[in-house]
Amino acid sequence: FRDCSRLTSVTIGGSVTSIGDEAFYNCSGLTSITIPESVTSIGHDAFEYCRGLTSITIPESVTSIGWNAFSGCSGIESFVVTTGNKKYHSANNCIIETETKKLIIGCKNSVIPTDGSVTSIGDVAFAYCSGLTSVIIPDSVTSIGYEAFYYCSGLTSITIPESVTSIGDGAFSGCSGLKNITYTGTIADWKNIDKGIWWNDNVSTDCIIHCADGDITISD
Repeated sequence: FRDCSRLTSVTIGGSVTSIGDEAFYNCSGLTSITIPESVTSIGHDAFEYCRGLTSITIPESVTSIGWNAFSGCSGIESFVVTTGNKKYHSANNCIIETETKKLIIGCKNSVIPTDGSVTSIGDVAFAYCSGLTSVIIPDSVTSIGYEAFYYCSGLTSITIPESVTSIGDGAFSGCSGLKNITYTGTIADWKNIDKGIWWNDNVSTDCIIHCADGDITISD
């Protein structure tokens, strides 16, 4: 159904066990979909750019969610994983891989849990989430993945704890509205973080990083 822009709703039968790669890619008119308990895998880019979707429920049967499965779904306000899923769980509109404690998917209403259940922000977790305006990353997190906040154009502020030791390639690339980063460590600690290439590409040079011992600009 890739690029079927006039598709508005889909009913998936109970005999379906997988949703393939790019199955509903750029179905911009799709406003609702029910994923049945028979489904065990959701392919990469399966619902990418389905901007009309507002909520997603992942059934307990799903054990695999592919790369970019919900990236660019700017209208999504809530994610829920059904209780009983052994691979994933949801909290505060985030989908978390339970064993690895990796936050793999978020939306504009996500609040990262502070109970220690998240230790990393996964690759492309919030990519193209244009409605996201602010983020507080808790001090349980040690890494921010590849393109984690890629082109979150509405993001204006983020708090990064000193526990973070790596920021992936393109993590904040395209965050053109980002003006303030609050970092709980020192300037020296910030400069010691392993930062990937283009991690701050297309971020305004006016963006200020507020460290515990002073302020620096994002280009420093």
